[in-house]
Amino acid sequence: MGRIPLPRPVRAFPTSVRGCTHLQLPWHEGWYRGRPLGTTWHGEAPPVLLEWPGAMLSLSYLLLFRCIQQLKNDGFHVDELFQKCLFEEDEKEKVLRAIRIVQPNYQLPPPPSPQTCKSSLLRDFYSKEKMVSYPKLDFSVQELQERFQQQLEMELNNTITIESVESTKPLTPQAIKARKLLATLRSRWHDSILQALKKSKHSMSKLKTASGYNILYPYLCLLPDEEYVSIMLQILNTLSPQGESLAVLARELGLKVYNRYITQRKLRSRQLEKVQEVYEDYIHLLAKDSQPDEYLPREYWEKLVAEAGFGPSLNLKDCSWPYMLIMRLGMHMLELLVHAVKVPRNALNPHLEHKLIPVLYHIYSFRSSWQVGLIKPHPIFSQIVSEAAETLLTFNSSAMPMLCPPVPWTSPHFGAFVLNDTKLMRFVDGAIQHQLLLEQCPAVNLHPVLDALNQLGNCAWKINQPVLDIIISIFNDKGNEKLDIPPPISEAPRPPATPSNSSTMSKSQKHELLLYKKKTAEMHSLRMDALYKLSIANYVRDKVFWFPHNMDFRGRTYPCPPYFNHLGNDVTRAILLFAEGKPLGPKGLDWLKIHLINLTGLKKKNALQERLEYANEIMEEILDSADHPLTGRKWWMNTDEPWQALACCMEIAKASRSPDPAAYISHFPVHQDGSCNGLQHYAALGRDLIGAVSVNLMPCDVPQDVYSAVAQQVEEFRKKDAEQGVKIAQVLQGFISRKVVKQTVMTVVYGVTRYGGRLQMEKRLKEIDEFPEEYLWEASHYLVKQVFSGIKEMFSATRDIQNWLTESAKLIAQSGQTVEWVTPLGLPIVQPYYRSKSTVLLLFPTLCCRKPDTVKQKNAFPPNFIHSLDSTHMMLTALHCLRQGMTFVSVHDCYWTHALTVDIMNQICRQQFVALHSEKILQDLSNFMLEKPGSEARAPWQKKLMEQLSNVPKTGRSTGQELQS
Repeated sequence: MGRIPLPRPVRAFPTSVRGCTHLQLPWHEGWYRGRPLGTTWHGEAPPVLLEWPGAMLSLSYLLLFRCIQQLKNDGFHVDELFQKCLFEEDEKEKVLRAIRIVQPNYQLPPPPSPQTCKSSLLRDFYSKEKMVSYPKLDFSVQELQERFQQQLEMELNNTITIESVESTKPLTPQAIKARKLLATLRSRWHDSILQALKKSKHSMSKLKTASGYNILYPYLCLLPDEEYVSIMLQILNTLSPQGESLAVLARELGLKVYNRYITQRKLRSRQLEKVQEVYEDYIHLLAKDSQPDEYLPREYWEKLVAEAGFGPSLNLKDCSWPYMLIMRLGMHMLELLVHAVKVPRNALNPHLEHKLIPVLYHIYSFRSSWQVGLIKPHPIFSQIVSEAAETLLTFNSSAMPMLCPPVPWTSPHFGAFVLNDTKLMRFVDGAIQHQLLLEQCPAVNLHPVLDALNQLGNCAWKINQPVLDIIISIFNDKGNEKLDIPPPISEAPRPPATPSNSSTMSKSQKHELLLYKKKTAEMHSLRMDALYKLSIANYVRDKVFWFPHNMDFRGRTYPCPPYFNHLGNDVTRAILLFAEGKPLGPKGLDWLKIHLINLTGLKKKNALQERLEYANEIMEEILDSADHPLTGRKWWMNTDEPWQALACCMEIAKASRSPDPAAYISHFPVHQDGSCNGLQHYAALGRDLIGAVSVNLMPCDVPQDVYSAVAQQVEEFRKKDAEQGVKIAQVLQGFISRKVVKQTVMTVVYGVTRYGGRLQMEKRLKEIDEFPEEYLWEASHYLVKQVFSGIKEMFSATRDIQNWLTESAKLIAQSGQTVEWVTPLGLPIVQPYYRSKSTVLLLFPTLCCRKPDTVKQKNAFPPNFIHSLDSTHMMLTALHCLRQGMTFVSVHDCYWTHALTVDIMNQICRQQFVALHSEKILQDLSNFMLEKPGSEARAPWQKKLMEQLSNVPKTGRSTGQELQS
């Protein structure tokens, strides 16, 4: 196990670049910041070239000559120092000066020619002959520069404090008194924590035992002491009365220190300086008052960086700290907090003894079957905070939408926020295999994924203020659970009456008390979640903002800001509008009306024209909802998605009342949702004609509903069995419906087992009051069998494909390997499922000693593979919408655009689905797995694995073009 990389107060070591071979250099100890003899240099310039004092360079010709000669002897060219190494500050200039002492005429190598993605799916997209100008934003260069400076200021501060939407409430004398008390206590806590931190660091600095240098000490010296205290107080201020997991708090504390360190590192290395220079030029690609350029954001940024020449590398690899180090640092800070922060016992009751008691205490609780440590605040502290009703909320800057267009992703290490450290791929804490795969992947292979993420992130947003104001008014007036606006804790049910002595409580009383505590914890959690979302929305109510995106290990994309974004619930989506407006055009108003009916949940089986006619029939209700949302007939409140329905009613009212609806400028996003996407991909993979019809892959007069089709199929099986005297089939007469089978049909694609399916069926049957309870087990067992049979009949190849994927994954995992594949767009994927260990002691996670979890690997492979195809289809659609100059964002399989461009988006969506499934997806997957290192058949089990991977399931005869509707 290696040493933990000790951070230096000056700056972090330069780090390695992908693909650079190690340089073994014979420098003696002490020549480069104390690095020992025989150090292996990963993609860094030789230290003597960086550190030899300028005045001494003329005296070191021989040494430099030997250094360059050593490089050549080891098979390197001097040019590779500039092509593959990463630099900080002015290191590049130093290296060039040193080389020119030996080779006076040496010239820097030209920047490498940009590589073009060769994917057959994107040949036209990347064709230089078909390039078009990148769509402009409705901002001038100066406006975008001002927005960049605002974003930079927020990120440099690391946190931002905003007004809560509850701040409009009148201040009571009790609140004023509680706030004064809290201010006094916080001042004392600040001093106590500071003193405890200094004492802790002093003790650590004295440790000179045989076990070595105390590992946490340098990490507690990275920032000024005041910053550590500020971080700890932030955690204290946001702690829920129900407490929080010890691990969650420790991770949060450790990450806050890491993120602040990264900010300082970027400042010291002059990386930020260079980012500013490049960004000032980059916005010319996006600004309305600059010349159009036929570049993608990634291409344009790379071009500007190449032209910038000297200065630090922007693509510096992050100096990530090991997960367990972050946890240990956080645990230490949490321990300081627990011991240093105290409150007088008589703070709220002067009659009690004046005695200092801890504000925080450590307890254990059971979650499922696991015992977890919790940090819980003392009720006295919680009561003071509750009575103070403070109206300021503090967030990390990375939790806020960006105030300028995101920095384009150009590599797995660079993109999204200006300063905040953001991973291209999200992964489980401690997992490093995803990052290794991305680093090993040729840069050009990642271009489609990076360009798709940049396209999603470049969508500008604004707030739907009238809808936001209505929501805030209800939020501040006790909420409304029916409308998904959580009520405050004051509206919680009263606690059950219990005896003063808890030991005399009956079992039922204990159960009631447990349910009460659970309910209040849920109410607090939901209320705070809504408070955060609404407060952030209110903060940006007059601003234009952006959501930078990254992805999970399957390629599914997500906005980086966690609280407020378009992936949120009905409330959040209703208050978001595109910042760019477009005229409705001839069919835009019709699409708004169809979208409204889709949001109601009505007319799901009706054709689009019938939905439009229904909308026209209820125009009176639509206009009443728009004009009198809280005082009228409130039709909108009885829909599936009430807040989005209300927002849509308001948009339809404004458009229909305008002099020319076709010319009305609309900012409203219209959604097109996929219908059982997983089964669509399986039907296309297996060329299942009957299945393709049922999931709307074939032309039909009315939308098909696969759930109803399966329910009908199961009913036919039941009738036959009932006629033959099968008792349970007779009992089930009249109980088989779309609702009963829907969940199981939906989750078949995600690998649900018969056992899991039976539980789902049992739950649905329990909801039917008339169904005899004594037949629940037998009926659910019978139904799940029939549903699986029905799906197998309709999707004849689907189960074969699923079984092949599952069996292949099982054999791969049993061979000691994780399941890996590459998406049709070139994204490498690995399943991060390993056998868990009860205790993690290693500070450096290693992959060699971890064995794959066979059960998770095999069960997760089919759904993960389908998710990766779904993500590929979305990215293809996003990129081709970009070429059409359209606004496009997605919530996984739900695509959003302006009403004007819905028809074009639908056409692109279908075309790209056909293009994707015209590829030999399963055969390519088989070939990739067979070609993996270590796949040669030596032992009998390896031969079995080879046979399994080679035996690709046979598919139906329908072609990809037949699937286009």
